Amino acid sequence: MCSPCHRRHGREICSGVRDSRPMTTSSARLDDADTVTLVQAVDAALEAELAADPRVVLLGEDIGRMGGVFRATAGLEARFGETRVIDTPACEAGFVGVAVGMCLAGLRPVVELQFDSFSYPAFEQIVCHLARYSWRTAGTAGMPAVLRVPYGGGTHAPELHSDSPEALFCHVPGLVVVTPSSPSDAYSMLRWAIRHPDPVIFMEPKRLYRSIRGTLLGDTDPEGLLRARVIRPGTGVTIISYGPSVPTCLEAADVLGEQGVSAEILDLRALWPLDEEAILASVRRTRRCVVVHEAARSCGIGAEVAAIVAQHAMFSLDGPVIRVAGLDVPFPMFMLEDLYLPNAGQIVVAVEEALR
Repeated sequence: MCSPCHRRHGREICSGVRDSRPMTTSSARLDDADTVTLVQAVDAALEAELAADPRVVLLGEDIGRMGGVFRATAGLEARFGETRVIDTPACEAGFVGVAVGMCLAGLRPVVELQFDSFSYPAFEQIVCHLARYSWRTAGTAGMPAVLRVPYGGGTHAPELHSDSPEALFCHVPGLVVVTPSSPSDAYSMLRWAIRHPDPVIFMEPKRLYRSIRGTLLGDTDPEGLLRARVIRPGTGVTIISYGPSVPTCLEAADVLGEQGVSAEILDLRALWPLDEEAILASVRRTRRCVVVHEAARSCGIGAEVAAIVAQHAMFSLDGPVIRVAGLDVPFPMFMLEDLYLPNAGQIVVAVEEALR
């Protein structure tokens, strides 16, 4: 059965039965006991699923011999061959369209869109075909594709390399949108996504690719992987975030702790479907809510979270929901991005406002 949180407008996103094969944490090139970076966890998850299922095929720009621009597919072409790890031309609309055809042929394509903004040329294929085919065919034609989207700032990159387009995908019925903030979640959630019967947008926070480490021993319960997780309990305020902003929220919580404020950090993990139950439970415990993301503020994930809290937990609040987010401007280039990205100081100020 599908989780109730998969429902959108009274219909199920899921069009079939999930793959029930157990997910082990073995990898030919990584010791389970070792800590790994987030990008290594992505590579290990892809390797495990390629080995476990001959239907899994990777495609994207430079992912074969080069191992991808972030080396997230390093060594996979050498092991599985160029018919399983396929280098594509620089034409996102073309190879996302190919992925749609692969799904119809019974394959399970995993597409790397090299950078966040590179998804825009493929948006017609994503919205009109990938997200709708199961609905269009009453579930007879599945779309078990994963689009891996490295996203967000923090790398001082040029234009069109640091966007956070997650809200665009969340607004499209038929897509599941998830993002990890740790290596263990990256590993387990990507393997889950590849086995999911419907299209999954797997948002990878590239700022965290090599800045954090952890083990591969994550949550392998399929239902649990779509649940938000309290990664730091608290009693005075709930700070809700996801992906690249989670470490910043933890930094702010340390500062708040020195001031005597107990902050609870809730990592959403799944951006669609949102775990309304976890959001409301945390807010009702602390009675205050701050939402943090680096995407532009207007019409973002924070606005949806605020609407959920306003509708279902208004009388549990001791103050308004406060949002800390990026600016409503195109993402700036190079060093200017430091003026755009939310920082721990801004989160502390927002919490102080919520407490007033």
